[in-house]
Amino acid sequence: MGGPKIRDEAAIVALGLPSEMAVSTMPLTGPPVTLCLRVLATSDLHAHILPWDYHADRPSDTRGLSRVAGLIEIARAKAGNVLLLDNGDFLHGSPLGDFVVQAVPRPDHPMITAMNRLGYDAATLGNHEFSHGIDLLCQSLGAAQFPVVSANLRHHGEERFFLPPYAILDRKMADTSGTPHPLRIGVIGFLPPQTVIWERAHLQGRLEAQDIVNTAKALVPELRAQGVDLVIALSHSGIGTGDDSGGDENASLALAAVEGIDAVIAGHTHEVFPITSGAAALHGRPAVMPGFFGSHLGVIDLTLEKSGAAGWQVVAHRAEARPIAGRDAVSGQAVALVGGQPEIEDLAAPLHAALKAQGDRVVGQTLFPLHSYLALVTESSALRLVAEAQADHLRLSLQGTALGDLPLVSAVAPFKAGGRGGPENYTDIPVGSVTERHVADLYLHPNRLVALRVTGQDLADWLERSASLFHQIAPGARDAELVDPDFPSFNFDMIYGLGYQIDLSQPARYEAKGRLVNPAARRIVGLCHQGKPVDLQASFLLATNSYRVSGGAGFPACTSGPPVYSSARSISEILRGYVARKGSIRINPMAPPQWKLAALHGTSAILRAAPAAARHLAEVAALHPEPLDLQADGYQRFRLHL
Repeated sequence: MGGPKIRDEAAIVALGLPSEMAVSTMPLTGPPVTLCLRVLATSDLHAHILPWDYHADRPSDTRGLSRVAGLIEIARAKAGNVLLLDNGDFLHGSPLGDFVVQAVPRPDHPMITAMNRLGYDAATLGNHEFSHGIDLLCQSLGAAQFPVVSANLRHHGEERFFLPPYAILDRKMADTSGTPHPLRIGVIGFLPPQTVIWERAHLQGRLEAQDIVNTAKALVPELRAQGVDLVIALSHSGIGTGDDSGGDENASLALAAVEGIDAVIAGHTHEVFPITSGAAALHGRPAVMPGFFGSHLGVIDLTLEKSGAAGWQVVAHRAEARPIAGRDAVSGQAVALVGGQPEIEDLAAPLHAALKAQGDRVVGQTLFPLHSYLALVTESSALRLVAEAQADHLRLSLQGTALGDLPLVSAVAPFKAGGRGGPENYTDIPVGSVTERHVADLYLHPNRLVALRVTGQDLADWLERSASLFHQIAPGARDAELVDPDFPSFNFDMIYGLGYQIDLSQPARYEAKGRLVNPAARRIVGLCHQGKPVDLQASFLLATNSYRVSGGAGFPACTSGPPVYSSARSISEILRGYVARKGSIRINPMAPPQWKLAALHGTSAILRAAPAAARHLAEVAALHPEPLDLQADGYQRFRLHL
């Protein structure tokens, strides 16, 4: 069965329209007792406490737990029985989260403090909880006043769980007449099994992860045997297709089919569910996915009935994702729908001030703007800087070795190129000082630099995998959609040091998840190195990152052999050192690009980008760009003539 298409539901909620209702009825043997329970959920907060964009150094109306706290307060006020849960990736993934790690002495993690203050009932782990190691994670969780569970994560080679697999919450809750009843609620948590691969540097030999669905099938009956009335699954996993092929990264749809689960909180993929065109349920179980960075609050309303000796049964449910911001109909700018909670913002105020001061420190200068507005259709100056820093570090590290004589190329991808992050999700560094916050903006994640020895064929296949970003476009088509919205930009690797074109008239060789689907297809044409065609049998040294080599996005060459080099420092540290050493960055965005889209005469395609991209259209003059309409989600459409 195909999985549902996930789209942002902010507009429909902002208009006050109801989410889809899914209802089931049960035969009753006597006058039933009815109890209403509201489940509130966050996911993928990534240490975004304040409504602030640290990379751009400006307020942001689209993020922040302090804004979500306002929605929590409203949702609690309108319901008698409420649970508040978090679905993982709450500790790391923002400049504030990274800053906590660096602080000496290290304070209690402000996310934990804020979650304590808001009265979270339980949480589970996401994959990014391990980005700075197990010891730091355990230290941070030690201050939590709520249970944190993880069912499919065990100590390596042992049956012993890393954390309790589930928690049982014994609560007194009032029925619709006001009479209190005991209610036992089981909360079980899961994360992607790939976590131990992505975080191999921290987890290898220490932890192992099991399949989500199989773990649920084993443990949910155990939960039920302990007399729980309700089981809520915290699934730090995307919705997926429901195929349950085993070991799936995105398994929430398949998880919802497990007998004994009553509701599912999904996450990990930074999407929003439910949507206007689908039901608010997965396999009949109510489900929600509340965006990322605090963009939404998930709300599941359950109606429970009990009749005679029978236990509580879910007889009706409703789910929605409530946004903290909407969009101005004219300008497309984000508009806050709820204010921040001062008591939450005050918790992070000292760290916020210190982080801003650190972010203002000057590292170097740039003589040209560094941005990612057009990084999906042409060479980006911002990405070239990262690629140059990677190549420079590798060249110096391997100087005088046999590997140092190999031709060196450098792979990078745009972390910030719109997508689910919205039209504010771009790098934009003006001419002038390059600061610490700019360096953090250029490289968001704590990945390390890794080198692979690959063949020319490996490089061609690597680029074919990246080229799956684009839709196939028939020659002569008018205003075809250019980019697949389900393909995240951070999987669109460009390899600097190579020249090539991408022929979009051809089908993609790989699908969006990296599976080979068209073995005969080739989109990469004219592949060359230093002006000469690439010998497919020749050896190259490829600079990439630890996430790729650990299997991130399934790039084919990553399986061809072990890394030949791995840095002790993160790529962001390497980048900072490179900029400081160079002093002045002279990457001219108007220079001829090394890669481009192949010409398709008489063909046009539509690129969705931030309106600010219009300032840089001269960089894609060969595509004869035309600004079109501003859309309700804040993106502007641009017509490109291929």
